[in-house]
Amino acid sequence: MYQTHQFIIAVLLLALNQTCLAEIAVITHPSNADSFDKNSVSRIFLGKSRAFPSGAEALPISFKDGTSESNEFTKNVLSKTPKQLKAYWAKMIFTGKGTPPKQMDTTEQILDLVANNPNVIGFVPATSASASVKIVATF
Repeated sequence: MYQTHQFIIAVLLLALNQTCLAEIAVITHPSNADSFDKNSVSRIFLGKSRAFPSGAEALPISFKDGTSESNEFTKNVLSKTPKQLKAYWAKMIFTGKGTPPKQMDTTEQILDLVANNPNVIGFVPATSASASVKIVATF
């Protein structure tokens, strides 16, 4: 009986943990008419592409390292751990092949930058996206 209760509690905690993870919305300026998939977003945020699919310059912005939003994006979109991403950018900087996205402290900062610059692409918790930006993908 005791083991059954432990099992049920473990299943409930696992389910609760999964529902607590926020969906991440990739956002651009409302004027951006490009289509995005996981690969195109990943290429921009890893510095492998410096342009939107249409050819316009893309300036990615991110949350500071270690935030739950940054960790979720890194895992679900970039398919890396935070440690792997840090090593990736260290190598890119050392070889002169790229620089990491500019990092912001808050969702509001990211929303403001994206809403006011057609070249900026960022990500926020999906529940935080406002009408001033365009959601182009969710993960």
